[in-house]
Amino acid sequence: MSLESDIKNLVESIGLHLYDTSIVTENSETIYRVNVIGEGGTTMDQCVEATKLISPMLDVTPPVQGEYRLEVSSPGVERKLKTLEHFRYSVGEKVKLTLQDKTKLRGELKSVGEDGTLTIETEAGTEAIPFDSVVKAATYFEW
Repeated sequence: MSLESDIKNLVESIGLHLYDTSIVTENSETIYRVNVIGEGGTTMDQCVEATKLISPMLDVTPPVQGEYRLEVSSPGVERKLKTLEHFRYSVGEKVKLTLQDKTKLRGELKSVGEDGTLTIETEAGTEAIPFDSVVKAATYFEW
């Protein structure tokens, strides 16, 4: 099993879903970032609980060589959508898409079909978009 699948199993054991993992460098510090998402949101207590589960595993199987800091958090209200699973977690939220033909769409994500079709309610009406035609996507929040 891979490190990511092990982390996925751990966070699922406490009712969360693994959104993604990344390694970033900020201010000369390496951070192993684990983003988790729960039904109806993610609480600070859930992030702390996930950290306590993940940290001992990373002591045995570090994600990078050298020193790093583990950071477990929600992916946020405005987040990138890269996988079909990301879109499934975002049904009911506002999304903005850029398609292969450079078309840009904004609207509410209504559904994600089994075949990967994204249904989006835009100002112009309902659009059915094949997942494969999306080159860039993110959720957004209207302030």
